[in-house]
Order: sequence, then C-alpha cells, then structure tokens
Amino acid sequence: MRSIDAIRRSGVGIGPERTITDAAVTMEQAGVGALAVIDGVRLVGIVTDRDLVRRCIARRMPNDARIDSVMSTPVITVQADADLHDAFGLFRSNAVRRLAVVRGEHFVGMITVDDMLVNLVGDIDDLVRPVTAEILFAHHDAHVPATT
Repeated sequence: MRSIDAIRRSGVGIGPERTITDAAVTMEQAGVGALAVIDGVRLVGIVTDRDLVRRCIARRMPNDARIDSVMSTPVITVQADADLHDAFGLFRSNAVRRLAVVRGEHFVGMITVDDMLVNLVGDIDDLVRPVTAEILFAHHDAHVPATT
C-alpha cells in the first residue's frame, strides 16, 4: 500500500501569516488536529492542536499572533507514492503523530498514527476472518475409512 492510500481525511493548510485564532477555527471547522503551514505552494511548517495549547494558550500569547511563530519546522514528510512501511519507519524514528504527505514538494495530505492503526486493524481483520470461520464452523475433510 502507498502512503497516499492510507490517508483517511483531506489535509488542510493555512498560510504562515494567519493568526493562531484562525488556525484554531480552521481546525474546528475541518475536524482536524493539525494544519500544514503553506507559503505559496511550499510546505514550511506544521501546527497542531497541542502546539496551540502549549505554545500559545499556556504562554498567554495574543490571539492575533502569527501561526509561523508557533509552527513546528522542519516538517517530517513522506512521499505520496512511498510504501506505507516507509511511513511506519518515519513514525518510529521521529516520535511524531502526523506526517505530511507530499508529491515532490507539494503538500497533498496528512497521515496520522490513527490512520495507520485503522489500516492495521483492517488488515488484521482480513487475516483473521478465514481462521475464525474455520474455528467456528469446524471445517473437516470427510472421514475416509482405512483400507487394508
């Protein structure tokens, strides 16, 4: 499976000049916990709901503070056509919960640990289904009498 195929929701972006209030409202309206910060067509950062709490609210930043003052950078990215195992490796080695999915240098979406778990559970369900059927319905070959 490719990384792009594991994305469960569209990625949402925001400009670096926008405010932390704009970011919070955009997250709420889109139902996402992270925004790609995009300057023109270039991915320059990421801001999460946790960033807004720890870097903004806890530090009593003004609501009109620019989002680029609190975004995380550099952004850990995975190519859209990369194998999903590459994304697993990036999650493990970078201790992040979200990866920006890019095609070349263009942001195309966001993949989360939650997306990976949902996909993994689906794969496990697909593997377990025939085993469960065999256990529940006790498929046995017909008894063949022994010959002498």
